[in-house]
Amino acid sequence: MGKLLHADITEQVLGAAFAVHSTLGPGFLESIYEEALCHELQLRGMGYERQVTVPITYKGAKVGIHVLDLIVNGKVVIELKAITEVADIHRAIVLSYLAASKLSVAILINFGQQSLTSKRVVREVRSGPF
Repeated sequence: MGKLLHADITEQVLGAAFAVHSTLGPGFLESIYEEALCHELQLRGMGYERQVTVPITYKGAKVGIHVLDLIVNGKVVIELKAITEVADIHRAIVLSYLAASKLSVAILINFGQQSLTSKRVVREVRSGPF
């Protein structure tokens, strides 16, 4: 089996997220985890953009924007949660973020449980008409 796309970045991000969760534990607001994760990424020498706005268009018209929590190294979208349980809708939202940003890989990270949970989400890029 081949190496996963952007595995090096996702492994480093998850290591940083585990460090944050092991230090802070569950119970804080998502914004606190975001701030702590950004600090941890910076300590690890990783580049990131925070609260990135991505325009949403429909048949050539701008109909809204998505705000992405983080994009790491210009390649991986990071969606943070601090909730009791991640649902299928959260994965669907992350897929829409990937489509809007034209990126292929995301990690959905939840700090809201006793143990950190994460889900790698990949958008398949299709070629051809179907």
